[in-house]
Amino acid sequence: MTVHEIASYLEQIAPLSLQESFDNSGLIIGSGRQQTEKALITIDVTEDVVKEAIEHDCDLIISHHPIIFKALKKIDSQSSIGSIITKLIKADIAAYAIHTNLDNMLDGVNGILAQKLGLRDLKVLSPKKDTLNKLVVFCPTDHVNSVQQAIFNAGAGNIGNYSSCSFNSEGYGTFMASEGAKPYVGDIGKIHKEEEVKIESIVPSCVVKQVVTAMINAHPYEEVAYDVYPLDNNQFNVGSGIIGELKKETEINEFLIWVKGQLDTPKIRHSKLLEKKVKKIAICGGSGSFLIHDAYSAGADVFITGDVKYHDFFEYNGEMTIVDAGHFETEQFTKELIYSRLIRKFPNFALQISKARTNPIYFL
Repeated sequence: MTVHEIASYLEQIAPLSLQESFDNSGLIIGSGRQQTEKALITIDVTEDVVKEAIEHDCDLIISHHPIIFKALKKIDSQSSIGSIITKLIKADIAAYAIHTNLDNMLDGVNGILAQKLGLRDLKVLSPKKDTLNKLVVFCPTDHVNSVQQAIFNAGAGNIGNYSSCSFNSEGYGTFMASEGAKPYVGDIGKIHKEEEVKIESIVPSCVVKQVVTAMINAHPYEEVAYDVYPLDNNQFNVGSGIIGELKKETEINEFLIWVKGQLDTPKIRHSKLLEKKVKKIAICGGSGSFLIHDAYSAGADVFITGDVKYHDFFEYNGEMTIVDAGHFETEQFTKELIYSRLIRKFPNFALQISKARTNPIYFL
């Protein structure tokens, strides 16, 4: 097994193109050509995690947070980050991060958090923009089914809970093959008229290249006529945060006590409690205070996230309860998520969830 094989699968789950501009997801230390026999899964890469990886002969660390996040001008082995990087390189351990690209997936970090909190009817709270395109291709009628199936298999045609979506219209195309061409139909030097179908389908930006390649390979023409247009449409299963509902309306005190138990945290901070039962819950694992307004606009009774600042708690006071349950606490299940996806794909690959404590915050 190579690091590249592991990375490629993770990037199918959470394409790197969906990470935020400030992020540094992907392979950070090591080479994709490296052989790997055992991986350690963690939230953060700390000294203790590296020690654990070495002790258990792990040659790959898969983390949620990137070991290199801010710009580095030098690697000083006396600094905390520099020391960790130096030890990883000396031990020939690769480091891969799957961060905001996994945050932005409906079934990613927030998806497993929603599952742990018992939410249903899940929707992305703030859908990501500029991630969709429309592919238009012109195809002879006898190859429509094969070309359609090729682009669907490559990732086109998904709209919400529906797949294999396309619109098809009949017409005819004209062309004249020049000397040196090898036309599928028609004669050299003569204008040819062919009954064709115009196939239109939605394609996420992250798979445009593979969809176009699959389409060309399935198409009978020597030169394929097609267009790819960027769309303003939102991709509703990709973006920040999640909103869902509890099975039934619940007293807010009872709900927050249950949240504490599910997240195994001794304390949570919150704004004024609503004077009513709650049902609609918005969440964002990690630092999600930028979604407070989105949560309120979506009609949330409670918004749960981490790293909420003092002044943020004043927002919508009495209309929506804002809960800071901790950055680590709301992302802790990411290790379990990564493990479950990888072990399902690579059942014979050695995987281990780190037991090292990486939460830097303690409670007195």
